Amino acid sequence: QVQLVESGGGLVQPGGSLRLSCAASGRINSLNIMGWYRQTPGKQRELVATITSATGTNYADSVKGRFTISRDNAKKAVYLQMNSLKPEDTAVYFCNGRQIMSWGPARDYWGQGTQVTVSS
Repeated sequence: QVQLVESGGGLVQPGGSLRLSCAASGRINSLNIMGWYRQTPGKQRELVATITSATGTNYADSVKGRFTISRDNAKKAVYLQMNSLKPEDTAVYFCNGRQIMSWGPARDYWGQGTQVTVSS
């Protein structure tokens, strides 16, 4: 099966930076849309940023100007550069990939998640 594996999470001081990486593996040709979502206890998983195969991007208002999403289609990877981190950015970050099928519904794949903790 297709797998998405995140890396790069950890503990960082407020104002610091982290770079998250996510690589797809398995039998897959491409992921049309890739993105990052995050979740904290008691809250629904929320969008952080997405990027299409044509590199069109979308960001949550809370991270605009601080986070940058990018992808490498040859490597089937997506990255999230996080700068000026705030304590409220603390969450488990999940990588998402969506494969759009012409013959049926889209298929979503999710990574296991990586913890990002911004100390106060």
